[in-house]
Amino acid sequence: MIKQVTVLSFILMLAATIAVNCTYASQYSLSNEEKQAGSQALAQEPHVGKVAETMNSGGYTYILLQTKAKMFWVAIAETKVDLGQEVVLAPGMEMIDFNSKSLDRTFDSIIFSEGLITQGGSAAGQGSAHGSADAQEETLGSKGAKPAAKENIKAEKATGENAYTVAELFENRKELDNQDIVLKGEVVKVTAQIMNKNWLHIQDGTGSAQDGTNDMVVTTMDLPSVGDTVTVKGVLFSDKDFGSGYRYDAIVEFGQVSK
Repeated sequence: MIKQVTVLSFILMLAATIAVNCTYASQYSLSNEEKQAGSQALAQEPHVGKVAETMNSGGYTYILLQTKAKMFWVAIAETKVDLGQEVVLAPGMEMIDFNSKSLDRTFDSIIFSEGLITQGGSAAGQGSAHGSADAQEETLGSKGAKPAAKENIKAEKATGENAYTVAELFENRKELDNQDIVLKGEVVKVTAQIMNKNWLHIQDGTGSAQDGTNDMVVTTMDLPSVGDTVTVKGVLFSDKDFGSGYRYDAIVEFGQVSK
């Protein structure tokens, strides 16, 4: 009887060990199907590790991140990092077989992250990594061109702290650089999934179409429809230059969109 109990205990312990090992392995491996689909398995948690290799090109910083489990490449907006530096990088989307034309290099796998995470727990105000200028040109239009002003837009200004109109954001962009803002307006154009971000054009009837101060570009993970009146909470950046001619006098990043 004692021998039977011992054998049963050993079998149960062995089964538990196999289950734990399988769970651990699944956290750090991706199936071919997941890779082809651009799996988000690595995109849900911050990435913690040391900078094993780094380079700057095309407005981006490429980091070979050494974690306890593995090494992998991460791209963020150009930022100063040092070899051996301990960093915490915001979540992002994995891209498979990504070709960087500025580096003349194809990465088997790379994660486009929002950037370094500050002590406060949010991505530092550096703008988001949107990938190659070629991808932007194909989807955003020539050099970030804005859509024509839509007639009869008259959105009420958002209420509360940090609320501005489109015209006010352009007018005060220097003072509001890297500051939280709230904007209410109509979505006049949507371009989805440019390096895993959605690019919106928001107009509220203020500003001048002639000098381009009537249309605010917003990057967000949310996906409203053209014609929706939305409220956007985000961070304004002044004179944002993504390189290759994609420069914005003002742009709102990390947008949270609600109707």
